[in-house]
Amino acid sequence: MKKNLFIIILVIVLTPKIGTSQIDNSQLGAWYMYFFNTNFKESSWGVQGDIQYRNWDLGGDLEQLLIRGGLTYSPKNADIKFTTGYGHITTGVFGSDNATSVESRIYQEALFPTKIGKLFHLNHRFRYEQRFVENQDFRTRYRYNLFVTVPLNKIELNPKALYLAMYNELFINGQQDIGDGREVEYFDRNRAYIALGYILKKGLKVQFGVMNQKTNSWSKNQLQLSLHHNF
Repeated sequence: MKKNLFIIILVIVLTPKIGTSQIDNSQLGAWYMYFFNTNFKESSWGVQGDIQYRNWDLGGDLEQLLIRGGLTYSPKNADIKFTTGYGHITTGVFGSDNATSVESRIYQEALFPTKIGKLFHLNHRFRYEQRFVENQDFRTRYRYNLFVTVPLNKIELNPKALYLAMYNELFINGQQDIGDGREVEYFDRNRAYIALGYILKKGLKVQFGVMNQKTNSWSKNQLQLSLHHNF
């Protein structure tokens, strides 16, 4: 009898915790983002970064707070940009639990544009990350993102241009063992995105769209509102 009572109490205590850890795939999330990019006068050097407030819902249930910045280098007579930088990420859990974990991340990336015809503007981004995640062993990750931008009411991406923005980004883990007998798959996640954008003025544009993020255990849609500032 005592044993059965103990099992019942254990189930009652643990059930709420299990429930809050399960992500609701049908619930719409929202990411609010600011991106900036600038060069040091006429030199090849510059800085770029972003601040992203990511929610499991439309606001209040923290998924991640990401603050990232890096030093950029664009070689003369070469249409490519290299970046090395650092990111600080605070990650929350789905539901009412306010627990968070912290990650420090160093990254290197290469970004280069191509064009198909007069309308299809492509950007390829390759990124390599070194991740220091709380309560995990040192981790690495590889990312490839293909961006596609298509102007809708103009031929060129000039002020007052309305455009279609799309991307697909694949994430691959560099190793499976993350410590204490825990393992992850080599496939980390995939993000597919589509949005409408508008160029407010030279160096300033806004985008609103939806992104689907898929991992091995869940798939979820997030609205994205982003401001892109080049100065």
